Amino acid sequence: MNVDDGTLLGLGVALGCGLLIGIERERRKGSGPTRALAGVRTFTLAALAGALVQALAQPLLVGAGAAVILTLVAIAHFRERRGRDPGVTTELALFVTFLLGVTAIEHPSIAAGAAVVVVAVLAARSQLHRFSTEVLSAAELRDALLLAGAALVVLPLVPSQPIDWLAGVNPRRLWGLVVLLMGLQAAGYVALRIAGARLGLPLSGLASGFVSSTATIAAMGTRARAEPALLSACVSGALFSNVATLIHLAVVAATVYPPALAVIAPSLGVGTVAAAVVAALSLRTPPTGIHAHRPSGRAFSLAAALLFASVLTAVTATVSFAIARYGEAAAGAGIALAGFVDVHAAAASAVSLAAGGKIPASAVLLPVLIAFTTNTISKLVAAWETGGRGYALRVAGGLLVLAAAVWAPWVAGQMRR
Repeated sequence: MNVDDGTLLGLGVALGCGLLIGIERERRKGSGPTRALAGVRTFTLAALAGALVQALAQPLLVGAGAAVILTLVAIAHFRERRGRDPGVTTELALFVTFLLGVTAIEHPSIAAGAAVVVVAVLAARSQLHRFSTEVLSAAELRDALLLAGAALVVLPLVPSQPIDWLAGVNPRRLWGLVVLLMGLQAAGYVALRIAGARLGLPLSGLASGFVSSTATIAAMGTRARAEPALLSACVSGALFSNVATLIHLAVVAATVYPPALAVIAPSLGVGTVAAAVVAALSLRTPPTGIHAHRPSGRAFSLAAALLFASVLTAVTATVSFAIARYGEAAAGAGIALAGFVDVHAAAASAVSLAAGGKIPASAVLLPVLIAFTTNTISKLVAAWETGGRGYALRVAGGLLVLAAAVWAPWVAGQMRR
């Protein structure tokens, strides 16, 4: 065996892993005849044993060491745990510590990080038990599994090539939109559980607006319809999403063509202030009712996500057809149509035309304002379809004020001419 710096580092990391996990187990070990089977010394020796057998570069010896650890764990469990708590956490942790020692020789950083995670899990026993049995409901667990399956199982299997009978829409992007809307609803639900209705949903709306303000408004509408007591908080979350939209537009313009940012900055600035004021005013009405502090237990609505994705897909197909049919001659109309789907993409198209010299930078503002207006129409439709009349009217008031604020600098400029 050649002892080099890497081997010494691995042995040191293994020693640290064993001590770290062993100290945590020692604190829970107890004392006297009923104490647990392993403490700081046992865990440290197990980690060093794993590192030593791995350093010898003998796979059979590594397997033999693992077999010895497992045998000792089994004997200790059956001899010392009769009539007591049948848990095997300490036994399993001892075997994991041996494996971390093995890993530390060739991958010390992985072993060190994994040891920290192991200790964190062991130390959070009470919190994890309470979360699993008292905080997390059966419906919430089912929704979490459904969202994980949709994102991690179904999404990778969906074809990523455009399909003709879907008007050239990419099915993976379509399902990705469904997952996005489900995720936004779930984020709002988690924020509601953590921060309460008064602040949780507005903060969730602000964060989600950087992804899609239209989808956020739809997600908030779905929750408002399911839990009418949360109407004011959902309206606030929907309006706060527009603040993020305007900030995102500024970032898009600065990234694609910085000179265009100076042209649209006045409208974006006035709009951001108006959106923030309108959203803040909506917070003045607190949620009412006993259910305002506790969500219903369903993190999202799959049916609402599917319906919203289908509507947006139909609009996308229409936009694609119009652009393909009429080409650059209808660039303004194409940008306006694109605004129905995504104002960021529409604004990026207008700024890109200016960056390519097809339109002057001074002409960027009007297409962006038109796209913002058509996107506002989409938001109004989404609010009406998902949240109903009461939600839609309150959101519409804020959106109309915002639209007027965004247009105000352009109108003022035209009046000065």
